[in-house]
Amino acid sequence: MAAITEQTIRELATFDGKGVPVTSCYIDVDGRRLRRHQDVEHELDTLLRGARARANGSPSVHDDLRRIESFVRGGLDRSRTRGLAIFACSAHDLWRVLPLPVPVRSRVVVNHMAAVGQLEAVVQEYDRFGVLLVDKQRARMFVFELGELVERSELFDELPRDYDARGEKERGDVAPHVEALAHQHVRRAAAAGWRLYQEEHFEHLCLGAPDELAGEVERELHPYLRDRLCGRIAVSAGAPVEEVRRAALEVEAAQERAKEAALVQRLRDAVGGRRRGVAGLAGVLAALGERRVEHLLVSSGYAEAGWRCEPCGLLATVGRRCVLCDGTMQEVDDVVEEAVDEAMAQSCRVEVCEGNADLDVLGRIGALLRY
Repeated sequence: MAAITEQTIRELATFDGKGVPVTSCYIDVDGRRLRRHQDVEHELDTLLRGARARANGSPSVHDDLRRIESFVRGGLDRSRTRGLAIFACSAHDLWRVLPLPVPVRSRVVVNHMAAVGQLEAVVQEYDRFGVLLVDKQRARMFVFELGELVERSELFDELPRDYDARGEKERGDVAPHVEALAHQHVRRAAAAGWRLYQEEHFEHLCLGAPDELAGEVERELHPYLRDRLCGRIAVSAGAPVEEVRRAALEVEAAQERAKEAALVQRLRDAVGGRRRGVAGLAGVLAALGERRVEHLLVSSGYAEAGWRCEPCGLLATVGRRCVLCDGTMQEVDDVVEEAVDEAMAQSCRVEVCEGNADLDVLGRIGALLRY
């Protein structure tokens, strides 16, 4: 699974269908929620039913939808894939399937351009993660992005074997020398981590080391790396890459939930104090219309029907006349997803929160405001 880059997103965002619609399909295939492949197919059927109704007889779009259906029904390896992003325009040979190690909001968009808002949100939300594994002789450094290994380095400092082979009387007191070599190894491991950070610029670092070494490793880390420490993992320096990846994902998930909880608490405080915070769908849509939103928070899976004004772009929970320009509004299946796309277009930050009860109490959507 290749890491999604900003270049990938730019290429999709600038694709020109020359008047033919582009079909953008996001499918949640997360095995924690959709345990069987039949559950994924049911999710797909629901999506395609609505999409075919909105295809307006376009042969290219109908071909896109048939190809998407055939691809998903053909079977998926969901061992490391929790979301799919598919972009198609059969009339101009566009077909991009992007497996994602994170869940997405299931949706099909048929528009004159690719709907890359969710993809952009995924790239923005998930930071690069560094992992440093150290034992007495070995150090390994990994960098993961969206759950995929993007870089690693290794070093090995072998202690002289005769320290263990020779008798006590013959070798004398070598403990100070052994200790000095071990300390030198720790310093080299910390330096290797710093070099990789300078090259790859990861946002977080987790450490795997025996208890007797972990404190010393932390002390030897460059201050920039110590600031990025987010926890320890029970993984040895000789562990397989897949075991390291799984441990890093667990730490990353915990880090993400903690970040979400802090943002929701900020929202609660802002709404409670009536200062730069709004909760509930109607209030959020109004704030988006006034371009006051700085950070949008939405519960994963939240969807509501609503309205969009075609002349001015205003989103609302009720229609049919626009309160801003008096234009005629069009009903949309999911105004929450429209709000996410609009927030991205306004360069707002978007946080999709997984299972946060406090945000659900606030109406499942809220926004921290610029003013």
